[in-house]
Amino acid sequence: MKKSSADRLFFGGFLISLVFISMIYGIVSSWWGWFPAPQIGLAHRTYLDVSTNWKNDLGLEPTRHLVPPNDTGDASPDRGYALAPGAVQQPGYILVAGLSDDQETSEHVVRMFDAAGDEVHRWPIKYDQFDTDIPPQNVMLHGMEVFEDGSVVTTFDTGQAIARVDACGETMWSVIGGFHHSITRSGDGGLWTWEGDNMVRLDEDTGEHTDTVSIVRDVVPANDGEQRAIFDIRTVEPGDAQGGLTYAYDPFHPNDVEMLRPEMADAFPMFEAGDLLFSLREPNLVAVVDPETGILRWWQHGPWLKQHDPDFHADGTITVFDNATGTDRSLIRRIDPETGEMSIDFAGSDAVPFYTWRRGKHQYLPNGNILLTNAEHGRVLEVDPAGNVVWTRDMVWDATNNLIITEARHIPEDFFDDGVPTCSVLADAQ
Repeated sequence: MKKSSADRLFFGGFLISLVFISMIYGIVSSWWGWFPAPQIGLAHRTYLDVSTNWKNDLGLEPTRHLVPPNDTGDASPDRGYALAPGAVQQPGYILVAGLSDDQETSEHVVRMFDAAGDEVHRWPIKYDQFDTDIPPQNVMLHGMEVFEDGSVVTTFDTGQAIARVDACGETMWSVIGGFHHSITRSGDGGLWTWEGDNMVRLDEDTGEHTDTVSIVRDVVPANDGEQRAIFDIRTVEPGDAQGGLTYAYDPFHPNDVEMLRPEMADAFPMFEAGDLLFSLREPNLVAVVDPETGILRWWQHGPWLKQHDPDFHADGTITVFDNATGTDRSLIRRIDPETGEMSIDFAGSDAVPFYTWRRGKHQYLPNGNILLTNAEHGRVLEVDPAGNVVWTRDMVWDATNNLIITEARHIPEDFFDDGVPTCSVLADAQ
């Protein structure tokens, strides 16, 4: 039976209305996070991730952790280690932690180089020895500390373990937990690191928890709640008068903690030995806290932007690795917490470009030079006080990519109790 014009008109109007309602619902659901907007977004992100990194997830090539060697897109085929003519470098060894260039042996590695630039030892870091839940190719070695007996301790991004291994990479102890980012030795047999939003102290010999300072439970509400506004920045306001603030995703992103050692405490009259210096990336916050009370002794938001690695110095100042994300130029800043005086120690130049939009470390050396970890370009460099390059090292993967690195560390020539670590297992493999 042939439909009348009215029927066809009604059916057409119905379809148009359905399309219009669907469009409106799509806009509103996307705005408010209603079904199926989150599911569609997740599916799209998953598709992009898998299509880009399927080789990584199958263990074929570590694509998740390869980085361009610079911001220009031009990778020199001759890049590697280069010592500037006439430059004065700090004697000692350089340890570099990150992705391994020998994926068949281990996904991650800590390598040690001498003053001539030659590799003299490596610690294979095998994540599946510590945790069987997460594929090792999907985590990234981040924090690293080295010990006089030739062992190292490491943490991992997107992993859930902290572990100490001997000179051959064999596990001495490991602990499962949400450990991440930096590790620092306290000088009294302890290690300070992050477990979730908690600053935790572990016994360096056993991995046992010995102290915990929680940002949410101990620091934010301390001082009768007067510190809340310092931290509760990435929050969502309630929908009514009875509701409370809720945190947005990853409101703090803690990335560093270190203890003020007794031998340096006199340089900081505002603080006491045992106080903790910490960094929260998302609120651009660097602060010092009394771990016993949770009360801040000093704090400052910026001018650093998405910063990492604040360090105490013997002259009473604190230096900060300012990623300055989005500006194409990272900085090393120095601040006197007592006076507020601020300066820039290193900012790179046209001749020495310096930018890593995330991650990064710095270390001041005894001769005044600075050791810099340019994580997102897989590059380590030492610069003198005038900002001149002493040496550079690209951690090369192939013609166009470098290996991501997360920490470079200088140690003196006499650091190890029994000389440069050796491992017959590694020697036989080579």
